[in-house]
Amino acid sequence: MKPLLHQLESEYPSALKDYLANPGEAALTRAYELGRAAVAQELGLLDMATLHHEALARILPGASTPEETARVLKEAKNFFAESLTPFEMAYRGFHDATSALRGLNDKLEEEAKRIAHAIHDEAGQFLACVHIALEEIARELPLKSRKQIEEVRGLLDKVEGQLRRLSHELRPTILDDLGLLPALEFLANGVSKRAGLQIDVKGRRDGRLPAGIETALYRVVQEALNNATKHAQAKRASVHVERQTGAIRCLITDDGVGFDVSATMARKGQASLGLLGIRERIAVLGGTLEIHSQPGRGTEMVITVPLEG
Repeated sequence: MKPLLHQLESEYPSALKDYLANPGEAALTRAYELGRAAVAQELGLLDMATLHHEALARILPGASTPEETARVLKEAKNFFAESLTPFEMAYRGFHDATSALRGLNDKLEEEAKRIAHAIHDEAGQFLACVHIALEEIARELPLKSRKQIEEVRGLLDKVEGQLRRLSHELRPTILDDLGLLPALEFLANGVSKRAGLQIDVKGRRDGRLPAGIETALYRVVQEALNNATKHAQAKRASVHVERQTGAIRCLITDDGVGFDVSATMARKGQASLGLLGIRERIAVLGGTLEIHSQPGRGTEMVITVPLEG
């Protein structure tokens, strides 16, 4: 049992009795404080409802008449409602924070799209100009020097390829043009070539998801694969996206070293920030994230996001 819940089991009935004996603002303030303490310790509405029910079960037998019983129930309802006020405020705060986070994610995606465009188009144009300049220089050089120029052009080709890859991973146009599954396959192919991680991507290609969901799931998979290569030292991974009734489900697994989920989420660091970022992206969409992992047994992430309409 949670320590605070055990403490409230004695404080709540006492506070309710005081309020019933002398209804007033001071007694209601005590109900609010009890509710605020419950929110701070992450107790739930069900915990508060149980406390209220048990308190009434102790108090009601003492009512001498039906009229007194009716009065107790009416006044107790006011006390209970006041104890739930901090939960309502927390919910509203969460709703506002979620809306703000959704707006921030949208702005970040727009900025990523702008930077990706600059890398792909503007940097590409500069490199094309360099190629033309080198071609003109090479015409006036002896054969040996031309070979050196060709080596430089080969390096420029590699730079151009790296910039193109970075541009697509930053904001893949394939995600906007073709959808989530083709974008995930493109991402998996790039990670496989770069890190040697074998990745299996499964899912249906028919129909598009809402843009916000496609973007969020792409970013989640991107972060999960990044964790699999950098932290988990995995050799194989899989990504499975499937539609369910009223929801989209994404299952991501790897055969890496695994980790203690609770300990990792509690401490500060790049790994925990990545997982928290995943959780926040999914929470903004009203979805859920389950992480199953143990040291030496790989990792499994289960993401479920509701579909509107």
